Amino acid sequence: LVGFEVISKVPSTLHTPLMSAANSIHGIVFVGAMLTAAQAHDTVGYVLAFVAATFAAMNVVGGYRVTGRMLKMFRRAPAPVRRDPEDASSGGTTTP
Repeated sequence: LVGFEVISKVPSTLHTPLMSAANSIHGIVFVGAMLTAAQAHDTVGYVLAFVAATFAAMNVVGGYRVTGRMLKMFRRAPAPVRRDPEDASSGGTTTP
């Protein structure tokens, strides 16, 4: 509930930097999972580290994909190509 309240108060222009910060947090979680795997000495520790690393990696990849989509929305459409009707190489017709 606290996360929803915080996100709902953020202006729409700041959502992309907020998502980038969330991606970095998930990256830290991934590093923590790898450190846990290095310290594990039994099967339970290895399984928990694997699950944590898997979920953290999915969050990082998904976060970057969502951020990429949001940034793509701000790109301008390419300008239409203007063709000269007198130029045959640009699709115009020639008159003999």
